[in-house]
Amino acid sequence: MKIAMIGHKDFPSRAGGVEVVVYELATRLARKGHSVTVFNRGKRRGSNHYTEEGVEVYRCSTSPKKSLNALLYSITATFCAIGKGYDLYHYHAIGPSLMLIVPHFLGKKTVSTVHGLNWGIGRWNRFASGYLLLAERMLARYADEVIVLSEEAQEYFRNKYGRETVIIRNAVTPVETCPPRIIKEKFGLEKDGYILLLARLDQEKGVHYLIDAYRRTDTDCKLVLAGEVPDNAYGAKIKEMAKDDPDIIFTGFVTGDALRELYSNTRLYVLPSEIEGLALTLLEAMSAGAPVLTSDIPENTRVTGRFGKSFVSRDTDSLAEALRECLAAPKDEVLLSEQAAYIRSEYGYDKVVTATEALYRKVTGLDEGHADRQKEKI
Repeated sequence: MKIAMIGHKDFPSRAGGVEVVVYELATRLARKGHSVTVFNRGKRRGSNHYTEEGVEVYRCSTSPKKSLNALLYSITATFCAIGKGYDLYHYHAIGPSLMLIVPHFLGKKTVSTVHGLNWGIGRWNRFASGYLLLAERMLARYADEVIVLSEEAQEYFRNKYGRETVIIRNAVTPVETCPPRIIKEKFGLEKDGYILLLARLDQEKGVHYLIDAYRRTDTDCKLVLAGEVPDNAYGAKIKEMAKDDPDIIFTGFVTGDALRELYSNTRLYVLPSEIEGLALTLLEAMSAGAPVLTSDIPENTRVTGRFGKSFVSRDTDSLAEALRECLAAPKDEVLLSEQAAYIRSEYGYDKVVTATEALYRKVTGLDEGHADRQKEKI
């Protein structure tokens, strides 16, 4: 099967949850014999068409202006893809999915994955929110299939648009634990000596609640905020909140062994998000056996279940109290071992790839042997 994927920022990349999903899905489908092409945002010097880990990559023009970036990219990526003979166009995220109307009206098959219902969050201006709402309406109306990550998102599309969707949850590559070497040398972090939030540090992640609650908590643990700080008013706000506290550490974007070390050695992983799809970083932290504390939105608590603790979303007092309780309680190593095993069993990529493949076959009408026959031709 020839598959085009549009909507992520870069490939390969860990810049965000969408990028991780596209990487894992594209490379695994390619290894199964499918012809997969991904369309990245932004051209670079040198080659803008190449192959990476068995996946064909095109880099497409976009705008440096954040308000126009997703729109212009999805236009250029879509028109770059049209005419290349793809059996299916898979759009990731709401914004880029606006352009699936083009292959749809040309008689092509389309799938859209909604990674989160984020048009209502505070970081978007009126134009951006309106654009995302329009894209949401278009994908609900015209996509051959819509993938969502949770029952809450499924119910949202059913109630608002009368649109049935398919739940295919995110998966995780389990984190193999390791001692703190890089993070000790670079940030002075010891095992069980810090609280961790690892995410893109945008407003919907609730970073400001965590900083405020941490400063109300009497603890020797440092607070590690790992991820890209946005270059906007919110980024400036959280930097200002933390500037007088040397125990609050911004690490910037982290990957590789340093990322594994952060998950492996944290005393507590905290996810205070206001809105989520299904947080990959939460799955990764749980797979490493880290204790977890999240806001009580269903998208978080459905994952953590009996293993995690929660607090009232957007309530700093509730978060501060939960922090104190979690840090005062000894780590339950038996429970954390069960947690890691549960995540590895229930959120594996084999399930995701199998379900996605089945959906592709349903949409295109192509049978399981098509990929093998296509591979023989190549």
